Formats: sequence, C-alpha cells, structure tokens
Amino acid sequence: MIKDPYKIILRPVITEKSTLMKEQNREICLEVDPRANKIEIKEAAEQLFNVKIESVRVMKQRGKMRRVGKNQGRKKDWKKAYLKIKEGEKMIEYFEAV
Repeated sequence: MIKDPYKIILRPVITEKSTLMKEQNREICLEVDPRANKIEIKEAAEQLFNVKIESVRVMKQRGKMRRVGKNQGRKKDWKKAYLKIKEGEKMIEYFEAV
C-alpha cells in the first residue's frame, strides 16, 4: 500500500480528449502508479487537489514500440485514471498542486 500521494499520482495526461472531458464532464485524466488501486488514487487526489471525487475509472496502457536506428525496444507499460469531480467543487487547474 502506497501512502505518499505524490508517488501515486505521477502527472496529468494533457491531450485533446482529456481537455474536452475536463470542460464538458468535469473529469480529469492522470497518470498513476501501476500498483495503485482505485481507493488509493481517490484518496491521493482528494489530498492533493482539495476536492471531492465522485468516481474513479482506471485503465492499463501498453507501452509503444520504439526504434532508434537498428535498435528496437518498448516503452514501459503505464496506468491512467479518469477522476470525476463532484458537482459544486472547484475545477482543478493542473499547475496549481502538482
């Protein structure tokens, strides 16, 4: 069980899709530690951002194949979480807390 919220939540995932979801559905997308579960992710986000989280959805992402010259390899696998913020809470600005 991981205790430090800064070790659970690694970074925000900022893409077109995540930006639209943030504006329309009050959901944010974060890269999280692959060993963390939904309960740990929810508690860490509530501590870091001082907001109430309604729901957490997680998915494991497979690392992409990469090539440099003749050498071929893979990026590491990672996990991302979609967090839905409760109504009435202030929206998270990514560069405030992390």
